[in-house]
Amino acid sequence: MSFFKKLKERMFRSSSKLDEGLEALVDDGAAEDPAPQPSPQTASEATPEPAPRPATAEPAPAKPGILGRMLGRDEAPRRVLDDEMLESLEELLIQADMGVETAMRVSANLAEGRFGRKLSVREIKSALAAEIARIMEPVAKPMPLYGARPQVVLVVGVNGAGKTTTIGKLASQFRAAGKSVMIAAGDTFRAAAVEQLQVWGSRAGVPVMTAPEGSDPASLAYEALVRAKAEGVDLLMIDTAGRLQNRADLMEELAKILRVLRKLDPDAPHNTLLVLDATTGQNALSQVEIFRKLADVSGLVMTKLDGTARGGVLVALADRFGLPIHAIGVGEQIDDLQPFDPEEFAAALVGIDDQA
Repeated sequence: MSFFKKLKERMFRSSSKLDEGLEALVDDGAAEDPAPQPSPQTASEATPEPAPRPATAEPAPAKPGILGRMLGRDEAPRRVLDDEMLESLEELLIQADMGVETAMRVSANLAEGRFGRKLSVREIKSALAAEIARIMEPVAKPMPLYGARPQVVLVVGVNGAGKTTTIGKLASQFRAAGKSVMIAAGDTFRAAAVEQLQVWGSRAGVPVMTAPEGSDPASLAYEALVRAKAEGVDLLMIDTAGRLQNRADLMEELAKILRVLRKLDPDAPHNTLLVLDATTGQNALSQVEIFRKLADVSGLVMTKLDGTARGGVLVALADRFGLPIHAIGVGEQIDDLQPFDPEEFAAALVGIDDQA
């Protein structure tokens, strides 16, 4: 199964699907649209009525189904794009976790050149997907690889966002691409995180450096970088804690990690990845604000777009912050984390069935 198909099938399992909302929006408007009435004729213009024909039982024309509409048949229902419809469209986008400001901007841009026209569901989806892809195109960038060896990748995010799983998947993928990788299990306060990284490391053939529970994460980061330098490792990926309930301690912990790394390499870390859980919705925006202050975030990874995530928060993140989005995840398997493709994402978000 292609990643796009996985994305389309898994992204939305909540009842409030954006594509279903668009179908209902157009259907409701089309049902309220009165049928055109014949224009009045003068007596001289009137034409004689044809002679009555024998009564025959002719079936009424079948009402087109959703499949017929999606195939673009002429009888697809249409609705005038007016103020009322734009307001309803904004509400749908907000329900998809796009946020008020981004939803208003997307709706306004979609209306340009289309306001007052009758549009089908297919036309609205196509226009909406194009607008979303336009917003996200500038931020769709793979994690950059530099000539520095080792390239230090610091991974941050709240506990439960999927940091350890993301590190394991990225390490496996880079290892499969011919890069030598080392992992430092820097979240020394969570034994489960360390064990999970050890499982991924064993699976991928990647060494994982650990320290006793409760040890100083900065000391582990320092020792890992010393070892990575000595062994000529290409990538050193460092996990970190994410205890936002005690932000002052976390800030000091991350600051200390940065200080000790820069004693060995003034440019380290070369990448600081923030891992976000899509199911947190608009809370992801505040997490970006916080971690940009705690650490110099250079790029984002969005996990858990399966489950109950609505996905629109990724559009809001791109619109507000403009940070590179390196990868998105829709499951637990290694190939369920893939580079971010804005066109595929936009098509899946609005419910376009086929992405050639």
